[in-house]
Amino acid sequence: MRIFVVTFLFFSAVSAKHEQYAGWKSYYVGPSTTAELKLVGVLKAQYDLDFISNPAVGREGVVVLSPDLQEPVTKALNDAGISHRVHVEDLKTAFDVDDENIERQARVTLARNGGKRMPYDNYQEIEVIDNYLEEIAEKYPETVTLVNPANSYEGRPIQYLKISTTNFEDESKPVIFIDGGIHSREWISPPTVTWAIHKLVENVTEPDLLEKFDFILLPVVNPDGYKFSFTTTRLWRKTRSTDQSQISPMCPGVDGNRNFDFFWNTVGTSSIACADNYGGSRAFSEIETRVVRDILHEHLERTALYLTMHSFGSMILYAWGHNGTLSNNALNLHMVGVGMAEAIDELSLPHFPRYRVGNSFLVLNYGASGASEDYAHAIGIPLAYTYELPGLSIGLQGFILDPRYIEQVCKETWEGLVAGIRMAGELYDGVIDP
Repeated sequence: MRIFVVTFLFFSAVSAKHEQYAGWKSYYVGPSTTAELKLVGVLKAQYDLDFISNPAVGREGVVVLSPDLQEPVTKALNDAGISHRVHVEDLKTAFDVDDENIERQARVTLARNGGKRMPYDNYQEIEVIDNYLEEIAEKYPETVTLVNPANSYEGRPIQYLKISTTNFEDESKPVIFIDGGIHSREWISPPTVTWAIHKLVENVTEPDLLEKFDFILLPVVNPDGYKFSFTTTRLWRKTRSTDQSQISPMCPGVDGNRNFDFFWNTVGTSSIACADNYGGSRAFSEIETRVVRDILHEHLERTALYLTMHSFGSMILYAWGHNGTLSNNALNLHMVGVGMAEAIDELSLPHFPRYRVGNSFLVLNYGASGASEDYAHAIGIPLAYTYELPGLSIGLQGFILDPRYIEQVCKETWEGLVAGIRMAGELYDGVIDP
C-alpha cells in the first residue's frame, strides 16, 4: 500500500508541476532562404519569441509559443510562406512525460549501482554534479584540484576542476577551458563537461592530452538557474538574481550569455528585466559571469582553446557574433571548428543532424552581444567556440532528448573535443591576435 501511495503522490506532483505550460506548443520553423531567415528574426523581435533551437537556412529551429501567440505567429509564417509544423502539441504533457522518464531511469540507476556512479543515462542534477567534482578531487589529488572561487547569487558553490600533471606550474603547457550550464534549461550541456572530466581522469584513453595540456572544467556556470529549471520552471534560462532593476524581484535573473563585456547591451539582447535575453544592469553584473571572466584572465597568456557548451542545434559557432565580421584568426577558427565537427559526425547517430560550423551571426543571421566566446576571443584567446549540442526529442511525446541518448551525445562530443584540443596544440604559439 505504501508503494502505491508514494507512486500516486509522485505522479500527482508531476501532473501539477508544469501547469504553467498547459496549452503551450512548440513548432519547427524552417526558413529556406536568407530572406525568410531575416523575416524570422523580425518576428522573433516583434513577438519576443523564445527559440529553443535557432533556425538557419535549410535547418529547422524550434520555437515555443504560449496560447496567445500561436495564432498571430503561425499566421505571419503562413503569410510569408515560411515552412513550419508542430513539434510538440502540448508542452505540459511533454514535460510530464520527460519527468516520468527521468524518474524511471533514476530508479533503474539506483537499483543498479546504489546511485554511487555518475549517471550518463539520465540528466544530472546540480547536487549530483557537485558531489562528483568533490569525489574526483579527493580520489585523484595528484592531478585534480577542486576550486570554489565564489558562490552563486543564492549561495550555491560555483565549482570547477583544474586537471594537470604539473599542478599548472609548467607554463609551457597550453590551457584548455570548457564550461557548461550558463543557460539553465540546456540540460544536455553539463554532462558533456563531466564526461570530459571522466575521460581525462577516470577512463583515460588519450594520455597525450594530459601530458601536453592543462585543463579547467566548469560543468555548471549557473547553478541557481539550473536548479530552478529542475524544480519549478522547466524553460528557465537566466540566473536568479533579484538586484538588477526595480522589477527584478518580480522578474529575476539575467541571461548570462548576454552579460559579458563585449559590445554589451547593443544587439540581440534586452534591457527589460522580464525578457529571457535580459543583459543585466551592466556588463558582468552577475557573480556567475564574473567567475568565468576571472578564469579567462587568470590563465589568459596560455589559454589556447575556450569552449562553452550550449544546446540545441548541432552547431559550432565562433566570433564575431554581434555583426558577422571575421576576426584576424578566422581561418584557424574555421579550420579547427570543421575538424571538431567532422570528428563528431563520424560517431554520430544517423538520425542526429550533421554539425554546422561558422560565424555565429552568419549562420544564424542575427546578432548577439555580450556572449562569452566573443569576449574570450576579444581578450586574446585564439580559439573560442560555442557548441550547440543536439538535444531535442526525436519522438512524439517528450520534449528533451530521451535520457538514453545522453551518453551518445557525450561520447561524440568528446571526440570533437579531442580533435579540437590536438589542433589547438598544433597551432598554439602563445600569441595570436584575434
